[in-house]
Amino acid sequence: MKIKATLATLSLLSLLSFGASAAQLVTSQQAADLQPAGTISISGIGGAPTDYRAALSQKADDQGASAYKVIEARTGDSYHLTAELYK
Repeated sequence: MKIKATLATLSLLSLLSFGASAAQLVTSQQAADLQPAGTISISGIGGAPTDYRAALSQKADDQGASAYKVIEARTGDSYHLTAELYK
């Protein structure tokens, strides 16, 4: 029984630590309490909203940001998104 509890706890902690390292999408209201840290943009052909979020999160992580807010989005056959970064 203790092994199951330990495994469950480790699984939960690994999920939390992974989520903590990825930059999070925030709303304008949430961003008001954060310090701006620049902007990023991504563009390409095709893709889905989940792909856009993953790409923005990765690019924000690379810049050392903890959060980002999309400030421009054009989608269709091709896409272009711009996001403001926050620390």
